[in-house]
Amino acid sequence: MAEAAPVVPSDELLEWPKKDKRRLLHVVYRVGDLDRTIKFYTECFGMKLLRKRDIPEEKYSNAFLGFGPEETNFVVELTYNYGVDKYDIGTGFGHFAIATQDVYKIVEDIRAKGGIITREPGPVKGGKSVIAFVKDPDGYIFELIQRGPTPEPLCQVMLRVGDLERSIKFYEKALGMKMVKKIDRPEYKYSIAMMGYAEEHETTVLELTYNYDVTEYTKGNAYAQVAISTDDVYKSAEVVNLVTKELGGKITRQPGPIPGLNTKITSFLDPDGWKTVLVDNEDFLKELHKEE
Repeated sequence: MAEAAPVVPSDELLEWPKKDKRRLLHVVYRVGDLDRTIKFYTECFGMKLLRKRDIPEEKYSNAFLGFGPEETNFVVELTYNYGVDKYDIGTGFGHFAIATQDVYKIVEDIRAKGGIITREPGPVKGGKSVIAFVKDPDGYIFELIQRGPTPEPLCQVMLRVGDLERSIKFYEKALGMKMVKKIDRPEYKYSIAMMGYAEEHETTVLELTYNYDVTEYTKGNAYAQVAISTDDVYKSAEVVNLVTKELGGKITRQPGPIPGLNTKITSFLDPDGWKTVLVDNEDFLKELHKEE
């Protein structure tokens, strides 16, 4: 007698991320002074403070900022741990990016408010895009990109990886992302892949950067993770589990509800050790409306 087939064959399971309702929800990182960062992001970048919460029993506070409501837009989740005013950003984290219609104007505004400009505005080497780079009070780098109007100005999270093809495969298979753009710059010894759920001008993308011959980076303790929505954390975790067996990485939190919050999540590391949290869509919306 033939053995019973597994409940969900792996081919069918790997189709799930492509059918799932996914978007990048937020990026989480640590800052040394919450009010200082809120002031900088609202005054220099034009972000809005969406919500703030203090958890004294756990000794930390959070603030969520972005260019639109959390129901539709990608936002930053800042974490302040009581008494910790400095973090190591490491060599692996690259930058966040903000799309703006006038890079020159925003740079002048940031300079007037005492912000640090690390690259003056101007076209990219060998291209036409106008960009600039600025540093926030904790040392996080923000790229400013000149673009027409966009529904999502908070448009990139750049992370460095040790094997670009492996990372592309991982984010396609484990997370159902599409590679929306790939650039190889042998003259500058790097390649990048933009991974996301829609075209670059409509959404936030992960910009994965490979520097020739560099396979490892330090993670530091400042940048934490990105969060992505899903309709089923259990099925999504099964997919991730399957893909990590082939490409590396590992599940760091089995799927299930967060005690006290009841929001279902699962979290994992990619082959380079970058963390992603998958959050149940309905639970996430419930959590937002509970705090209103």
